[in-house]
Amino acid sequence: MLKRLTAACLLSFAGLGAAAQLPDSADMSAGGEFRRRIDRHTSTKAYRMLFVGTPLIVGGVVMQAYDSDFRRLRNGYSRSFRHDYDDWLQYAPAGAMVALKACGVRGRSSWGRMLVSDAFSAGLMAIGVNSLKYSCRVMRPDGSSRNSFPSGHTATAFMAATMLHKEYGHRSPWYSIGGYTVATVTGVTRQLNNRHWMSDIMVGAGIGILATELGYFLADLIFKEKGLNVTETYSVYDRCRRPSFLGFSLGFSTVPGSYTPYPGMHMQFLSGPAVSVQGAWFATPYWGFGGRMSCTNLRVKVNGVTQNDNLECASMYAGPYFSHPFSMRWLVGAKLLGGCEIYKPCRTDFRRLERRAGFSFGTGLSTTYLATQNLGVRFSTDYDVAPPVVRSSRERLHKLTFSMEVCAVF
Repeated sequence: MLKRLTAACLLSFAGLGAAAQLPDSADMSAGGEFRRRIDRHTSTKAYRMLFVGTPLIVGGVVMQAYDSDFRRLRNGYSRSFRHDYDDWLQYAPAGAMVALKACGVRGRSSWGRMLVSDAFSAGLMAIGVNSLKYSCRVMRPDGSSRNSFPSGHTATAFMAATMLHKEYGHRSPWYSIGGYTVATVTGVTRQLNNRHWMSDIMVGAGIGILATELGYFLADLIFKEKGLNVTETYSVYDRCRRPSFLGFSLGFSTVPGSYTPYPGMHMQFLSGPAVSVQGAWFATPYWGFGGRMSCTNLRVKVNGVTQNDNLECASMYAGPYFSHPFSMRWLVGAKLLGGCEIYKPCRTDFRRLERRAGFSFGTGLSTTYLATQNLGVRFSTDYDVAPPVVRSSRERLHKLTFSMEVCAVF
């Protein structure tokens, strides 16, 4: 664990010193002195380069303690999942980038500059992934080999998505959304195929993003203005833009307290993994409408005894989302959601809990950092009031979920 944490941190901060002094062209005129100070510190080239990749890498290392929980979540919903489309899907964003270039769509760089930037990125990604794979020697979940950590497929997919984002994200946010959606599907598929732990996926994604940022940074040092069609893809931010978004998040849910669905049956729910997809369309900079789909797996105790089965929950919510642009790059948000929560059957030593569905509602608070105009990192705390686990009970479950989300902003 210590070896992997040290190696990952070294990879995360490898480019910090070189990039820290680069200026940024973002407009600092909006807001008061405190707001301008925040924007000044969080708009440097180094901060933008590292803020997305570094939390993924560090978070992935921390997540290793909970890999078995996420595998339990996978086994509860898709134990028999076996597909190999991730072998070619990892290259799709890079293929789209080359196709756009070949069709004459003007991107950030000339052919020569783009190929050199991408070669640097691929080399750095390969060095980072393979050095960890063959030094950490982590066993794959399926027991096939000791080169699980990190995921090379996921690193390649997120590297390719970041290339597409950097070359064409300034033309339309949908290039970025498409690329990162494909990369996310690739990573999730690697976990569903039982080929990787969740920590492998997160660290692989972080390495792919960080390697591309550093690769383009090195090419910029060499080429300077030569072959550069777009001088600044992170240009001026409108802090009052409409912050519509689509994101994928990982986190943990906990249900405080104990519940008595039947007389003599006292249940406690231990914290477990939560995976969700959410998005919202904003009509103004301050409010919009969206929804969230999530899956959670909670370990169960009955009368103080840990059960072999778990409570598996799936939910769909919709409702208004709210946002306030605290500064050009930082947003604070909230939401009020209502929807349906579904529990799968759960066997306990005391009594079997049958499948159950019911109305639920919730709220949440979040803070979002916009690393670029179309890519952000969101930290959320959600509170949901879920239906009772049995029809005869009136005790609703009160769930708290803490999560980190990578989101495309458009």
